[in-house]
Amino acid sequence: MADNELKSKSEAARHFVRGLWAENPIFRQLLGMCPVLAVTVALKPALTMGMATMFVLICANIVVSLMRNIIQPHLRILMFTLTIATFVTIADLILKAYLPEMSDTLGPFVPLIIVNCLIIGRAEACASRKPVGTSIADAFGMGLGFTFGLCVLATVRELLADGKLFEISVLPSGYDPLLVMKLPAGAFIALGLLLGISNHFFNKK
Repeated sequence: MADNELKSKSEAARHFVRGLWAENPIFRQLLGMCPVLAVTVALKPALTMGMATMFVLICANIVVSLMRNIIQPHLRILMFTLTIATFVTIADLILKAYLPEMSDTLGPFVPLIIVNCLIIGRAEACASRKPVGTSIADAFGMGLGFTFGLCVLATVRELLADGKLFEISVLPSGYDPLLVMKLPAGAFIALGLLLGISNHFFNKK
């Protein structure tokens, strides 16, 4: 019994750590690129999107894992989608109720979490096959990895575009902003540079 518990904890820890870097959704798997490019103009919306995605991912993984033994194979994708849509709706309503300005800033990208391949991918690859503890650890790891990627990209863009972080001036007043970083082209440039850096260090390691 003790050996099974130790094995389960070890497996959960491996799933958690993998999501942070080795299988990072943004820098290693390139998943969910639509919000990655769209909401990373500033750090606040990027962090909010990351937290909303992590909430949906954790809740969906829990429900799918609890129901994994009773789901009929031909209905699993439908069940995944309905589960994800339920928690996306909850997240969207919470943002509208408590953070209306941020909800307006994010616009349609919160509802689009429903079709984020990261979430349905983890439901299929992990939650539908593993116990709840492992599924939660996997969701936390992937969610934190996704949030980390969003925040890193947003930090680079906001810093270069405005000289600010969280709307607080960081660079000297004489800094000449790179306005291209506010545009879609800036998102692709920053993402490409960060992917190059992450690949360099990953391959070197």
